[in-house]
Amino acid sequence: MSILSGPEIRQLLEDGELMKGWDLDHINASSLDVRLGEDFLLEKVVDPDFNFISLDKGCKTPHMVEYKGGVRLRPGKFCLAHTMEEFNLPDNISAEFRLKSSVARKGLDHALAVWIDAGFHGSVLTLELRNNLTHHTTVLEAGDKIGQIVFHRHEDSGEYSYRKKGSYNNSKSVTQAN
Repeated sequence: MSILSGPEIRQLLEDGELMKGWDLDHINASSLDVRLGEDFLLEKVVDPDFNFISLDKGCKTPHMVEYKGGVRLRPGKFCLAHTMEEFNLPDNISAEFRLKSSVARKGLDHALAVWIDAGFHGSVLTLELRNNLTHHTTVLEAGDKIGQIVFHRHEDSGEYSYRKKGSYNNSKSVTQAN
């Protein structure tokens, strides 16, 4: 497996591979910056002694409020957001999302769900974000640079491609767990 360089990323993007909605100025030495989309789901305050979330497939995070354009993420609070860019990974390229260091230094954290399997297509990437600050609210707005994508080239994933077995393909907005 090898990490793609900036010139390789640019060539694949220009050939219509990897993703749609990218910006030429967002290509780095070995990654591509991505931006926040317009849809957010912010956790709604409920009774934690009554409302439980199961890890079973099919159990969504039910108590979320939809916002458009941006949110104010209070200290310790969690939200789901998405990238503006739509992914179309071929079966021989996987990727990973990494929070930009400048964003992390402002107290924002991203859950460890960073891997994007080969074959993930027709979809924006849903992000799991948390404000780690104790005394400050973080403002998240559509279009903000949020992270970077590192691409990995490998052998064709064949029958294991996310294209064939992925449950989040063709998601055009922020998506809760299924």
